[in-house]
Order: sequence, then structure tokens, then C-alpha cells
Amino acid sequence: MATNTQRRDLTRDRIVKAAAGLLREQGPAAVTTRRVAEEAGLQPPALYRLFQDKDDLLNAAAEHVFAEHVAGKRTVAPSDDPVADLRAGWDTQIGFGLAHPYVYGLLLDPVRARDTPAQARGVRILAERVHRVAAAGRLRVSEERAVNLIRAAGTGTVHTLLTLPPGQSDPHLADAAFDAVARAILTDGPTAPARDASAVVAAFRTLVPELPRLSAAEAALLDEWLRR
Repeated sequence: MATNTQRRDLTRDRIVKAAAGLLREQGPAAVTTRRVAEEAGLQPPALYRLFQDKDDLLNAAAEHVFAEHVAGKRTVAPSDDPVADLRAGWDTQIGFGLAHPYVYGLLLDPVRARDTPAQARGVRILAERVHRVAAAGRLRVSEERAVNLIRAAGTGTVHTLLTLPPGQSDPHLADAAFDAVARAILTDGPTAPARDASAVVAAFRTLVPELPRLSAAEAALLDEWLRR
């Protein structure tokens, strides 16, 4: 027989999935106690026992939708071209934002801004892809700066596309935005030291954790020097 904790978790999962469905299709205004309870096949008091208020439920619903998206990205095997994989990840993220405007709006609301588990996993996936680009000698800036530039450009691109007036949408804006970021962070190809020392430094930083005979403190100090 299920324990009280298991029953509680199952009930919470039903509620979150019901709220996520309403949020995806109709937006935050549709996520009311009555509607969610009806969709989950529960009585409204069940929601009050598990969530503090509507904002708490909305946050859980948005996290659920984004977690599904991130889990899907994890199943994509990397190719032999890290730059192509970075571009594919950009396209996927832009597509998610445009397909889920209500969820995206909640995740990026400055008033609600917080590092949720799914958002943290998403950033780690991006960082891993950037790391592979650096290891291939294609990165001209630090990995940290590349990640932040990609995130900033992606957020701005989705926000702009979602807020453009009807009839003024630019189907090529996302491509142009990625190309602009690519020019800022990528080299044209694996570079020799004389051509682009920054790319060599970025590539070498990816090897620091694997260097033999360095203590953790020494490796951290070397990485700091390289980053500077």
C-alpha cells in the first residue's frame, strides 16, 4: 500500500500536470483553484494543502513544462560538430519560447526570477555545449562569457518576437541573432596561437581539470589566470 508521502506526491503530481496543461493552452488566468481541481479530479481543499497560493502553483506548473523540455534536450546525442550542436540548441530554445509564451513569460518574469532546478539543468546543458566548442578551438571568449551572451541574446530574441505587433513578425530574426552572437564568440575555425591567442587559451582551459600533478587549488589558480 502507498504511504502517506507517496499519496501526497501522486496528488501533487496530478495537480501540477493539470495546472501545466491549463497554463500551456490558456495562460495564467486559467489556472484557478476550481479549474485545476476539476482537471485533476480532486476537491479544491486538496490544492490548499499542497500549495501556498496561486503563485506557488503557477511556479510549479511552469517548472514542470520547462523540465519536460530540458529532459528532451538531454536525450539528443552530440554530433561530431560542436558548433552545429550549439546552433541546434539555440533553435530548440527559441522554438520552446515561441511555442510556450505563457510559460516563458513566467520563467523570465523579473518579479518571479529564480534559479529553478530545470533552469539550472538547462544552463548546464548549454555550458556543456559551449565547453565542447572551446575544446575544439573555436571559442574566442571565455566559456562563462559565451554562455551569458547566448542566454542574453536568446531571451531578448524570444521576448522581441513574442511582442512584435501582428503582421510585423520577422521569421529570420532568430537566425540573425544567432549569427551575431556567433561572430562575437566563435573563430572561423581551429586557430593557431599566432592568429587568435584567446581561442587557444579558451581551448586550454578545458584541459585544466585533466592536467596531472596539480592539486585542486593549483588547478583553480591556473584557471583563474587563464580566464583573466
